[in-house]
Amino acid sequence: MEYIRERALKGEYLAGAWCNLGNPLTVEMAGVAGFDWVMIDQEHGVGDNMTLLHQVQAVARFPTTVLLRVPWVDRILYKKALDIGVGGILTPFVQTAAEAREVVRFTKYPPMGERGVASSPRCADFASNFADYFENANSRLINLVQIETGKAVENAEEIAAVDGIDVLLIGPMDLSISTGLRKQVEDPAYVKLLEHVAKAARSKGKAAGFHCPNMKWLPMLKEFGYTFIASGTDGGYVMNTLKSTLTALREG
Repeated sequence: MEYIRERALKGEYLAGAWCNLGNPLTVEMAGVAGFDWVMIDQEHGVGDNMTLLHQVQAVARFPTTVLLRVPWVDRILYKKALDIGVGGILTPFVQTAAEAREVVRFTKYPPMGERGVASSPRCADFASNFADYFENANSRLINLVQIETGKAVENAEEIAAVDGIDVLLIGPMDLSISTGLRKQVEDPAYVKLLEHVAKAARSKGKAAGFHCPNMKWLPMLKEFGYTFIASGTDGGYVMNTLKSTLTALREG
């Protein structure tokens, strides 16, 4: 497993692929393509623990970190995913420092957290590498929290200050809808929210992340200091290519 936390906290620019189809082949393709990280989406995408296992295995031969977006704060979901061997967790809809601390509590081993300990899971090479895994798991695991509301933006500095939280990642659609700023980057007020979150993350030595819906936003995001960025989804990549191919076939 390739771990990415240290690189993220150093401010290295890290490009990600977002995969919501629940298919190991698209995750493997992301590894072949050379992405730094791949986000397996189980909040809005399909998939369960068995599909997650196959996806983690599919990218294991590449220097690509596998991350998982869980649907909600749930210690059992975290435990299962981490034992399977993901390198990080993205938790949606975190709005306060207290909620961020709960994420850390459920994803880190004692004494930092309360994650259950077992030597047998895949993450520890089925007990053959448990000592090394247990010693280093807390420092290697990258925790991302999703900033999706005005309240989360207001509390961004406090959230970023939580030990064990590494990346504040904007959910652009939810943020725009929850704040009523539906024009997104065409609205200066929305742009100010994005700038504020990036500054808050950097002020606490954390990384700012973004799931970018349009590559035209990229120069602005980089200017603000966003360094942990993905764009689109595997489902979107396939659908867009299908549409353009069909159009070309019919018009050609």
